[in-house]
Amino acid sequence: METIIKFSQVSFDFGHDKTIIDEVSFTVRNGMKVALMGQNGAGKSTLFKLITREIDPTSGSISVDKRLVVATAHQVIAKDELDGTVEEYFQKVLGGVEIHELKSRLSKVLGVVNLSAPLDKIISSFSGGQQARLLLASALIQDPDLLLLDEPTNNLDYMGIAHLTEFLMDYSKSVIVISHDAEFLNAFTQGVLYLDSFTKKVEQYAGDYNDVVEQIAVRIEREHRQNAQMERGIQENKDRSNFFAHKGGRMRLVAKKMREKAAQMESEKVAVRREDKTIRPFTIPVQEGLVNESLKIASYTRMEDHIEVTKPASVFLVKNKHLLITGPNGIGKSTLIASLINQTAKGVTLSPGVRIGSYAQDFSTLDFSQTVYETFKKACTDAEGRVYEQEIRSVASGFLITSEHIHAKIGSLSEGQKGLVSFARLVLLKPGLLILDEPTNHINFRHIPHIAQALSNYQGMMILVSHVADFVAQIRIDEVLDMER
Repeated sequence: METIIKFSQVSFDFGHDKTIIDEVSFTVRNGMKVALMGQNGAGKSTLFKLITREIDPTSGSISVDKRLVVATAHQVIAKDELDGTVEEYFQKVLGGVEIHELKSRLSKVLGVVNLSAPLDKIISSFSGGQQARLLLASALIQDPDLLLLDEPTNNLDYMGIAHLTEFLMDYSKSVIVISHDAEFLNAFTQGVLYLDSFTKKVEQYAGDYNDVVEQIAVRIEREHRQNAQMERGIQENKDRSNFFAHKGGRMRLVAKKMREKAAQMESEKVAVRREDKTIRPFTIPVQEGLVNESLKIASYTRMEDHIEVTKPASVFLVKNKHLLITGPNGIGKSTLIASLINQTAKGVTLSPGVRIGSYAQDFSTLDFSQTVYETFKKACTDAEGRVYEQEIRSVASGFLITSEHIHAKIGSLSEGQKGLVSFARLVLLKPGLLILDEPTNHINFRHIPHIAQALSNYQGMMILVSHVADFVAQIRIDEVLDMER
């Protein structure tokens, strides 16, 4: 197979002192389906931008076959495009085409992504899962030779993920996909590009994600064993050096040579590959001072054939009760969640004084113009105006938010980092009602067990929307509202 992408000693620096990738080299051949993996914020989306020439490398060379049509399905639709129509969105993608051609091409790709999308419908009126399908359609409509997918399963329901998986298994062209969903990746990928957040290098592996995990484990064990042997040799030379140094005369020369040999062996020790860091186990404290707090849902609104229909319900939450809201993409789950967060939902009553902590799938509850520190400060400033600096630093550290990130604008963070900031904010906020809409989106799967445990143990009222069955299975759920029923 011919090479379609070649990175040769490529480095990219963000600003003057932040290296994202360092002397990276790898190749992608025609027809390959590759997973691009790495920790949140490691620079995976940056690699996509380098491939598409959206940004240029600081050094090194990137060779992309000039005949190659490359299309990217991004993680989210840009905010400035949400108020436009479907027609305007796809006209921008295609650079302006005749309306009959647009309709013809659009009908084909919307069929592929299993979505009904009238041309005059406003993008913001689609659910998160429907927007994910639009993003995929915007890439497919370009008939690309290389398809770049950035977290394509986010917001998709079970049927959507199954549909996308089947499509990619049958897809005859090249694909590079960023995803934290190991099961999804294992279904169709034949190789992995692993961006190491410590070394800033890309490691290239054959096989699926499970194969890579096994190869990395074997490598780490071998490196530890090699270093242990070195350590024994170093210590032996140091002990002999000390022994001969006390003999005086020519023995001091022998002692010197042994010290030099120990120093050489020290320099030859291999750098053991470090695993991705995992967030610390955490607890979301519940709001204190509440008495007999409750939330009642007597009715809700759902979409039926693009029309809002009000349905009766009988849901009653009290302290330490957890509700799961289910239903397919587009039925109105996120709309209901948003109205609960804003306290504008009809047919819903909430006890006064309850502090709401929320996780929105589009991070709309975060102010992108604020820094991470300002966000945390606002969350944990008490009624007397006191700010608990030590608590902020401790919580931030537990969510892998470094001193480098704490003063960064929320909008400058990767989607995965925004997710970790959202969870840290909930810990500092100490809510009485926790509302979460697809909280595993963008999150490294290594963090998921700690997040599931924290939610399961939360002792306040909780409302959860999630399509990730394995995640939901780890959480205590007391009641289910099925909006499709």
